[in-house]
Amino acid sequence: MKVQEMMHLLEQESSAALLECLYGKGKVEEAAARYRNVMEGYEKSFGDGDLKLFSSPGRTEISGNHTDHNHGRVLAGSINLDCVGAAAKNQSNCVRIISETYNQDFSIDLNHLEVSSKAAGTVDLVKGMLQGFKEAGYEIGGFNAYITSNVISAAGVSSSAAFEMLICSMVNTFFNEGRMDTVAYAHIGKYAENRYWNKASGLLDQMACAVGGLITIDFANPAEPAVEKIDFDFASQNHSLIIVQTGKGHADLSEDYSSVPKEMKKVAEYFKKDVLQEITEEDVISHIQEIREYAGDRSVLRALHFFEENKRVEAMVKALKENNFSEFLENITASGNSSWKWLQNCYTTHSVQEQGITVTLALTEMFIAEKKRGACRVHGGGFAGVIMTMLPDDLVDEYIEYIEKAVGKGSAYRMTIRPYGAICVSDMIEK
Repeated sequence: MKVQEMMHLLEQESSAALLECLYGKGKVEEAAARYRNVMEGYEKSFGDGDLKLFSSPGRTEISGNHTDHNHGRVLAGSINLDCVGAAAKNQSNCVRIISETYNQDFSIDLNHLEVSSKAAGTVDLVKGMLQGFKEAGYEIGGFNAYITSNVISAAGVSSSAAFEMLICSMVNTFFNEGRMDTVAYAHIGKYAENRYWNKASGLLDQMACAVGGLITIDFANPAEPAVEKIDFDFASQNHSLIIVQTGKGHADLSEDYSSVPKEMKKVAEYFKKDVLQEITEEDVISHIQEIREYAGDRSVLRALHFFEENKRVEAMVKALKENNFSEFLENITASGNSSWKWLQNCYTTHSVQEQGITVTLALTEMFIAEKKRGACRVHGGGFAGVIMTMLPDDLVDEYIEYIEKAVGKGSAYRMTIRPYGAICVSDMIEK
């Protein structure tokens, strides 16, 4: 569809309904303006073409903190912040991408998809994805794309995975007749990060961005994780999810992050197993003295967090299915307490005077205690960065004003759960 035709389509009632579903009430015109902007950017950069529009959301991890790497369970949701793009096939052997947000303009020759010596950056990531498509037996081809994103970078909401899943949606739509499923998307994103970024990531971020809505994922079989969409009208509860950026830590956190799966697996190793999913909590408790000697006390605490967090995910899914929102919130609080006390990923021991997460959590817990409503917890990998709080809508403005006095103006982001993951917006409107 040509640019002007697509512009006209955006004005239809069907478009407004979809945009409201993706971005929320009162956000339709703002969202439509973003899509018009990427189409104008595409037209200016590439000329007119048989254009399609795409969207891929960021994600929030609601429960299951640091469980996926030991084949546990998570509860996650796609959010109303997303990457959007206008793209079209270019009948060549070249992929050209312009990122307005990050001021990037690069081309990739499909005959040369080898990783660079740096193994870093967007170009290598896209090369890795294209190679991942090929190795998985899917078709690739040349296309042009003009992309923008409002997924907050370095805030634990998966800006990279949102971009990856956007590219997957484009390649699937243009060259694979839309036959790929979201698990295939996720594996391609993981392949690119593992092989072309040297990043030992799992599938959580990509799955949550690709599938959309509230989902629970069981990673017992990581090659084919079991994904279930939770049919729950989050908006009906009149609560908002708020991400607070507490300030980026100055310490190198790679050792902290890697210590979590390493120590959990050390407990499994006592039983000659690879991951905690292969043993039980009762196994650990019945051999607690020996394991403390073998793996250390923090390893034991982190293992206990893993088992209890898996139970919490199950309890939260059950609560949502039964429309028991108060129990759902209680388990968010319990997950946060476990992450703080047992998992111990709220600050780095290498810089104990730098505790942005714990200070922000303490202030948020005081606010919630006074109001007697809401829940909060560390968000994502932890050690520095981001917390999540879930509050009634009537408290959100007051909380944001309160917390930004401590962490800085513009640090709190109000979000909603959107029902769709990585999609071709054009195809959905035309239906």
